[in-house]
Amino acid sequence: MSVLDVFGDDARRDEPGAAPPPSPAETATAPARRGRGTWPPALLAGSILFGVIATLLLLAPWLAPYPPAQQDLVARLEGSSAAHLLGTDHLGRDVLSRLLDGGRFSLAIASVTLLICAVTGTLVGFVVARRGGWLDTVVMRVTDILLAFPEMVVALFLVAILGTGDLTLVLALTIGGWTPFCRLARGVALEINGRDFIEAAQALGCSGWFIIRRHLLPNALPPLLAHAAVRFGHKLITVGALSFLGLGVQPPFSDWGSMLSEAIPYLDRLPMLVLAPGAAIFIAALSVTLAGRGLETRRARAGRST
Repeated sequence: MSVLDVFGDDARRDEPGAAPPPSPAETATAPARRGRGTWPPALLAGSILFGVIATLLLLAPWLAPYPPAQQDLVARLEGSSAAHLLGTDHLGRDVLSRLLDGGRFSLAIASVTLLICAVTGTLVGFVVARRGGWLDTVVMRVTDILLAFPEMVVALFLVAILGTGDLTLVLALTIGGWTPFCRLARGVALEINGRDFIEAAQALGCSGWFIIRRHLLPNALPPLLAHAAVRFGHKLITVGALSFLGLGVQPPFSDWGSMLSEAIPYLDRLPMLVLAPGAAIFIAALSVTLAGRGLETRRARAGRST
């Protein structure tokens, strides 16, 4: 029996060239590091599902079997078949082709409005957190007022002034949509404003924009991304609802909401006309919401492990 067999790991640690044992700190943080690098199931499932949907919509001009506005009155209100996988609508247009084409508009409007809201709200939140005083008070009261009005009410008000169209839809989704991002960015900025690295940057004479770009934005980015993913699903549903009411895209163009509106009179005869765009809105909103919840879970795990 050798010395190594008797003394085990203690003797092996004394061997020349042997790796030093892990410190207690490394041992304690190893599981946290492993957990921090894993993706929650919701984030993985939502990302994959949304990636598939986005790919299909980007390739819609090549995947659609027919032009989305092509009419065939002889083949109107037909069910699923080899020629029309999801059937045809009341004007003989292929439902699958219109679904792919309309989804591009729905996702484009939701993406544009979300980007405007996120950028505007984040910048305003950072600025008021840095300035404070009366500016912070005024901006917070404005956000309270805007949050009191649902987007539907704002859209109806704008239609009375500007008329229907894409501009009305974007304005309705943007006017109050920046306020949640503003509150979130302001909260993160207020939390870290008193930390040592912020005070050191101020002592060195760094400008306010440098502090926002270099310190506030990196710290606020994870919660902002998680919130943006959740808000994207809400935007998508709102776009569909406004288009359903006739406040969105106008004929001959279409999106998922207008397809639902046009299909309601034929629900008892051909349910697929309602089920197809309804399922598309539900699955797309579900995918980004799952991804957003997964991002929040991953951020919470990372926070607990630090």
